[in-house]
Amino acid sequence: MKEDQKIKGFQKFLYLFAKNVTFLLFKTFWRLEIIGKENVPLSGGALLASNHVSYADPPLVAASVDRFIHFFAKEELFHMPIIGWFISQVNAFPVKRFEHDIGAFKKAQKLLTQGEAVVLFPEGRRSKTGELGKAKAGVGMLSLKTGVPVVPIYISNSYKIFSFKKIKVFIGKPIKAPEVENQKLYYQSFSEEVLNSIAELKSKMML
Repeated sequence: MKEDQKIKGFQKFLYLFAKNVTFLLFKTFWRLEIIGKENVPLSGGALLASNHVSYADPPLVAASVDRFIHFFAKEELFHMPIIGWFISQVNAFPVKRFEHDIGAFKKAQKLLTQGEAVVLFPEGRRSKTGELGKAKAGVGMLSLKTGVPVVPIYISNSYKIFSFKKIKVFIGKPIKAPEVENQKLYYQSFSEEVLNSIAELKSKMML
């Protein structure tokens, strides 16, 4: 077996192990409920767009879907012992905060065109209040550039996670990016459409 195949095999094992442990922990202590899992395409490029209020959100999304996913993580985490190594093994790639990181977005674009699934938070950062904020253009840009659908996701009760309230992950139907000539004009508006879909999932969950 070639060395790179050994590495990929180990990474796959570690990813699945971490995913299953995460699922069991959240199922046991937070009574995790996943609604709409069937809305995530099992193959082909896809953007998974979720609200973001906790460091637990990326592993929660990973534990809630039936495919391997890739996700952005702030660059500082990759410089931390053990944590940096671990997240690099489970499909995270670094993004520089507080600036437009072209390299990170090119990495995401490449993954999407190769048929992979990537998690991206439309607000661009973790909410400090637990409420939905304003959309950034990133989700719209990646979806329009690659033509992949966006799957809206709302996670409830991961804010102040150690209150141990029941967590629900509500996965909506994929949203197809509009076919337009001047794509740049639609980056922001399509991102806002996605965030509105996440807000609608929140409203449905509260009924």
